[in-house]
Amino acid sequence: MSKQLKLSLIVLGVAILIAALMIWLRPEPEEQPRKQQAPLVEAVAFQAAAGPIPVMATGSVQARDQVVVSPQVGGRLAYVHPAFREGGTVPAGAVVVRIEAADYQNQVRIAQADVAAQNVNVLQAQEEVEIARDELARFGAREAARSGDAQGSRILPPDGLASAGTARSAPPVNANGLASREPQLRSAQAARDRAQANLSVAQLSLARTRITSPFRGLVQEESVAVGSLVQPGQALGSIVSTSAFEVRLSLTADEAALIPGLLGGGRGQIPASVFYDFGGLTYRWDARVDRADVSLDAETRNVEVFLQVPNPLNGGVQVTQDGEEPAGTPAPPLLLGAFVRGEITGAVIEDYAEIPAQALRPGNEIWVVRDGQLRILPVRVIQRSDNLAYVSTPTLAQGGYLVTSSLPTPSDGMAVRLSGENSQ
Repeated sequence: MSKQLKLSLIVLGVAILIAALMIWLRPEPEEQPRKQQAPLVEAVAFQAAAGPIPVMATGSVQARDQVVVSPQVGGRLAYVHPAFREGGTVPAGAVVVRIEAADYQNQVRIAQADVAAQNVNVLQAQEEVEIARDELARFGAREAARSGDAQGSRILPPDGLASAGTARSAPPVNANGLASREPQLRSAQAARDRAQANLSVAQLSLARTRITSPFRGLVQEESVAVGSLVQPGQALGSIVSTSAFEVRLSLTADEAALIPGLLGGGRGQIPASVFYDFGGLTYRWDARVDRADVSLDAETRNVEVFLQVPNPLNGGVQVTQDGEEPAGTPAPPLLLGAFVRGEITGAVIEDYAEIPAQALRPGNEIWVVRDGQLRILPVRVIQRSDNLAYVSTPTLAQGGYLVTSSLPTPSDGMAVRLSGENSQ
């Protein structure tokens, strides 16, 4: 064995000896008990509130007042209002379309001439009646004189004298009614009435050549052009009133029960709001409950409620997520057919809590942290929407923090920690 190999073995042995000595002389680590870490949860304040419960539902915007533009007389169109186009706005009382009126003006002139002629016939018949009355009176006087001379030449008994006096005082009997000319007068008057009725019909037809808008409205559809030949009853378009729109909501029986007077006589006084999301922003319109259908929908078994939204084109205001309304922010018009959210002011309820909908657990339970412990509470759901839920529970007055996050295996009374600014 060489000297270099011996030296290497000696160095290796010394190193192993030193390592073994260090391991043998090292101090024992101090054992500490293992701490059990409570799970961390996210929570929001949970407290009681009081006041009216808003009843929320979704629906679509529809027309409240709509008319179909349809002529009552036929003819060729001579004029169409420039705004009578789909999407246009027609002023109230404006002439929407006008039919050529020459034929109807001629009918009016013919009817006026007929009335004038019948007036002359009535005057002539009245004169003939007067003449006939005078002739009959003279004839009756001659007959009475003859009868008096004949009875004066013979002696009559008392009964005969009485009957003779009666015959002398009574007017002569007219065997032929036409002799008085009264039937001819009535016939002339009837002909005049018929002519006046024809004149009224002609004037009405002339007035109907002009079709006016009964209100300021939006043109939903139109299919007319100047020169078109139209017939009575033909649909030329439709106009929707812009004074008010409707929103149709479908409520369950429990939701409808939260609105006092909904199915009674005071539903027109129930305030409401309509929310419309447009371009990433939310806008609100004031509304009121107009009516509610007293029969359940055959398919959904829900109560159909109709909200009336006045001034839908200019009455909206922008709202933030917190419900505040920024001043001076313009709002778009409430569009027909838009899908909106309706909120109706419901009954005043004591002791309820407004919670995020995600905090409502299956089985209508919530998790509340009180004194560092998790409490699983059953609740009564009063009203629920996609984002919020209104609930009530017997221990609501105790408050606490409502857990909004999830836990793998929650149990009543387990220790938990609150994260963020709610940490204890």
